[in-house]
Amino acid sequence: SSLSPEGSVNNKNEPTSVLASAGWDSNFYLWDVRMNSSGGSGSDNNITNKPAAHIELPNKAFSMDVDPSTGTRLVIATAGRRTCFIDVRMMKSTQENTTADDAAAGKIVENVELTLDRESTLKYQTRVCRFFPNGTGIAVGSIEGRVAIEFLDDLGIASPNGMKKYAFKCHRVNDAVYPVNAIAFHRSYGTFATGGCDGTVLTWDGLHKKKLSSLYKFPTSISAMCFSCDGSELAIASSYTFEEGERDHPRDEIYIRKILDSEIMPKSMKKTSA
Repeated sequence: SSLSPEGSVNNKNEPTSVLASAGWDSNFYLWDVRMNSSGGSGSDNNITNKPAAHIELPNKAFSMDVDPSTGTRLVIATAGRRTCFIDVRMMKSTQENTTADDAAAGKIVENVELTLDRESTLKYQTRVCRFFPNGTGIAVGSIEGRVAIEFLDDLGIASPNGMKKYAFKCHRVNDAVYPVNAIAFHRSYGTFATGGCDGTVLTWDGLHKKKLSSLYKFPTSISAMCFSCDGSELAIASSYTFEEGERDHPRDEIYIRKILDSEIMPKSMKKTSA
């Protein structure tokens, strides 16, 4: 399953206690970690929490992300090449999945609605999806060594400078095509890094359709990545993802890589600063 912080609902960048999860059972849940099923503090580990909200997804969930610009919009990539968007502000009360005792106590499980359910522009299964830092679009990676840059005009959000969606090839070595497992955006520059089953990390300027740099090769597949808050470091998980089935493979490792501006800064900014 995926687990993401639901961000700041008050636009003050204050942490919240709400978690979002989605899994291969095709269900999406919101959880208030402060509250347990009895309505009290969640400190009692013997009490099972109940979700604050729920929705059934079109298929298995493979990846999820929270829009950092709002903290209330989420994107979920599912099997069947579906890309689903949810706004947690659009919830309605329902008796579904709510026991009689909970209903009597006023603890109703909310139903979340999909604000948009559309097909990915990529032809093969989605592995990862991530919001732009400003929330105007998403980057989607697939098992076919390709990344799509898609915008949210369907949600009434204008694309930067009227850009149109596009896709590009990456993480390919000669005739070998590797899945794109991870995408991480730099909060300040809006550029991003991709990690693939070829064990490499590449950085890109998506708005200007430029490759920026290639980091050294890691021992095995890149399974996950995340920039530090100030963008000066990149955490990289090197872990075999069984794309070639069961076989001997290097041990799982996590690297913290210092990132230079020359590796992640947009080329347009480099020219200005020069």
